[in-house]
Amino acid sequence: MTRPRRPRSPQSSPRPGTTPDARLPAPACLGLTGGIGAGKSAALDAFARAGAAVLSSDDAVRRLYSEPGVVSAVRERFGPGVIDAAGAVNRAALAASAFGDREAMRFLEGLLHPRIGSEREAWVTAQRALTPPPPILVCEVPLLFEARLEDRFDAVLVVTAPDDVRRRRVEARGQDFDGRAAHQVDEARKVAAADMAFVNDGTLDDLEQWVGAVMARFRRGVANGAG
Repeated sequence: MTRPRRPRSPQSSPRPGTTPDARLPAPACLGLTGGIGAGKSAALDAFARAGAAVLSSDDAVRRLYSEPGVVSAVRERFGPGVIDAAGAVNRAALAASAFGDREAMRFLEGLLHPRIGSEREAWVTAQRALTPPPPILVCEVPLLFEARLEDRFDAVLVVTAPDDVRRRRVEARGQDFDGRAAHQVDEARKVAAADMAFVNDGTLDDLEQWVGAVMARFRRGVANGAG
């Protein structure tokens, strides 16, 4: 299993209102990751409510699975049974065929990751060109460490939760927790390599307070002591 490339010491969340990091470009682009069932989507939604510009890899994959070139490659590799009536990739059927098959997973990663990366880079460039730009950019990247993408971001955020909590969330939506988690870097390694990490086993208010701390630390152009 791939390990994070850039080990770091875990850092506690700074208090809201502390001085932003002046070394970062404006606006800073943060990579948000975490294991399956950790609550990355909830965190991304919280960042959006707090005023960040956000990009979801899951949304990007959904769009890609309707593109003719991607659909054709998936059909050729996995057969017509993974294509739905509308001519797009059926993600549930594809998951049933691909998860647990290392070669199939490598094929999908090779097909999707470069396209997602190009879309993400174009999005970041466009967001930074806005006048005024958003206060912060947050890109949700489920396999950030696995794909060795940590150096593509100004900082890496990890949302995690105890295994029993993540298992309960994943199984509640009818997915195989063990099969999917087996393809991901261990949670402890992700936390150790993060710039900021959050254990997402509490309330939505807890999550939003952490998001506020992240915004205070990485937002550019905020005076010391500002909210």
